[in-house]
Amino acid sequence: MASKPFTPEETRRIVQFLKNPAVFLNMTTDWPALHWTVEHLSACLTERLRFRIGKRTEDVAPLFETECFYIEATIKEFLSWTANEDESLVGPFSDYHCKEFWAYADYKYIAQLFQDKPAMFQDVVWSDFGFSGRDGRDSTLWIGTQGANTPCHLDSYGCNLVFQIQGRKRWHLFPPDDTHCLYPTRIPYEESSVFSQVSVIQPDLKKFPAFRRARVHTVTLQPGQVLFVPRHWWHYVESVDPVTVSVNSWIEMDMDDEARVGEALTKTIVCALKSAPSLDNNDRWLNPTEDGVSSHDENMQYLNLAVKACMDKRRDDAEGTASLAELGKRDSSGLFKTPTSLSFMVPYGPHLIPVNLAHKPTYTCPKETSCYWYNELSQCQSTSQDEDKPRGDNKLHQRSGLHAHQEAGSPGTSGRGAGLHISTNDMLQFLVHPDVITLVTRLIMCRQRELHS
Repeated sequence: MASKPFTPEETRRIVQFLKNPAVFLNMTTDWPALHWTVEHLSACLTERLRFRIGKRTEDVAPLFETECFYIEATIKEFLSWTANEDESLVGPFSDYHCKEFWAYADYKYIAQLFQDKPAMFQDVVWSDFGFSGRDGRDSTLWIGTQGANTPCHLDSYGCNLVFQIQGRKRWHLFPPDDTHCLYPTRIPYEESSVFSQVSVIQPDLKKFPAFRRARVHTVTLQPGQVLFVPRHWWHYVESVDPVTVSVNSWIEMDMDDEARVGEALTKTIVCALKSAPSLDNNDRWLNPTEDGVSSHDENMQYLNLAVKACMDKRRDDAEGTASLAELGKRDSSGLFKTPTSLSFMVPYGPHLIPVNLAHKPTYTCPKETSCYWYNELSQCQSTSQDEDKPRGDNKLHQRSGLHAHQEAGSPGTSGRGAGLHISTNDMLQFLVHPDVITLVTRLIMCRQRELHS
């Protein structure tokens, strides 16, 4: 077996200290999954998969999964569709010409796909990255055509390792501190995914001016390479070759307990407001990846269970039962822990390449994560001061974050002309903004500690 540039222990230590995305090279040369091309998979997987279909456009709005078409097809049918672009179409793809549409079989859990071929789980060797016992069972498969993409979003839980097998994918990544520049939204709602309202390839800078300050890091992932995506980094991913295949694994982290409380809180609020009978709740607000809308009682039960699990975890940590004996060692729960005080020089070089900043933003905000709320409050104060002026001088500032519109006679208007209509989705953008959810989650946990002290 060919030697690897890093041992599993060294690789896990590197991942623990990486703060920015990075690409590992020459770590998968002996992985059997390197042969998981779409041709190979078409022979292994004969059952139908769900493909997401999107139209090839250069729209200034993101194409969310709620706006796509969906079909059921085998990989063999998918392969035939991609190869016969100039012939008449038959089968499940017959309504979608591959020159006009892209297709994506995404989020396919390998544990389910190969449940009758468990030996294939061993083809994905995440143990080489120091995660003992982790393989294909803990991974998802992604198969797409050129242009297939995942809308820009951040994952609420853990960090991410992505193994590129066939074709290339272009990654656009943004640091967590740029959240205010990405205009986060929870509509469409999907647990553990915070979407951006910005089309990062064709941004509407009039509607989303703060995106000018976003610090995009870009990389084109090649076959055999593994990308590490740190916790809460925003990412937009697009296939750039005719056919692409990749496998990823989300690595749980010790901070996920508190994040689950935040996600349970978010779900409770979103479902409560969007399930209520309302004229502006007729949109497709639930992502197709979700099973359905839970009742309020179910959501509250989940919230309480998440709070209890977080409290139990913190109590165990305080008692020392889940502390690490040494850096890089799993705790009793098997979670991935990030170091806090030890210093370490990340060995960048020919086998580990940082994902660099694509270009410097036109303006860097000194407030970082608090910039969003600083700007919101500053502009609100400015508006309040304007209200003290005579009516003729008072102008409503149309906020890009709200997408509010002024229409004579719209709901909430007075008889004096233009008014400001706020929809349920507008309100949710602030109520379940990641910064607000983080604050409320901490208040909940603080109160719980007071009650149990």
